[in-house]
Amino acid sequence: MRSGSAPAWARELVQAVCGEAGVAPPSVLRWRRLARTLASGVTHRRRGSIAVSAGTDADDARHTLLHELAHWLAPEEFAPRRRGGRRAVVHHGAAFYRVALELYARHEGPLAQALRREAWRYPTSLRYAAALDVEIGQLVAERRVRAASRARARPVWRILVPEHAVELRRLGRWYVCGTCGRRLVGRTLVRAARRGRRERHTLWTREPEVASA
Repeated sequence: MRSGSAPAWARELVQAVCGEAGVAPPSVLRWRRLARTLASGVTHRRRGSIAVSAGTDADDARHTLLHELAHWLAPEEFAPRRRGGRRAVVHHGAAFYRVALELYARHEGPLAQALRREAWRYPTSLRYAAALDVEIGQLVAERRVRAASRARARPVWRILVPEHAVELRRLGRWYVCGTCGRRLVGRTLVRAARRGRRERHTLWTREPEVASA
């Protein structure tokens, strides 16, 4: 296996996983390091390669490599054929997660933590985990709390200055509304210049919604 700049632990993990499965390892393990936190990866079976772009989180890089190894080992899975079309490949289905969850449990540590990482990228992994009798109650509860928090913090539009007549003024190189200060450009400027004070608009602002206590 050609592994280039892949770290020793990654090469050893590939050999161990493929050895346990009785499958030849990929011909090429490509590895690069990026100035970001999380990793990403891609597996090309026909080319015989696995590529990982590792971030600064070593645990996430290990998880990503195990995820790609699951793609290397799992049998191909297809969606039901549509009339007149080809059968689409299912990349993250039941067949994949039967292999992936076993690898996470064996080579990553606590399965709950591995599944938490997986669900952050692929939420449907929790559904497949439940079908395989993996306990996901705590993870589902965590996701509901995060979803509720995002909903509370979702920006909302509010009226900053009610509807008013546009008063066109020059401010440096720009034209603005003298009432609200909104910059006017393009078609909006042309329309305001043509219509004068008959042109009216409302100034809106977008701000986070404050959750009630």
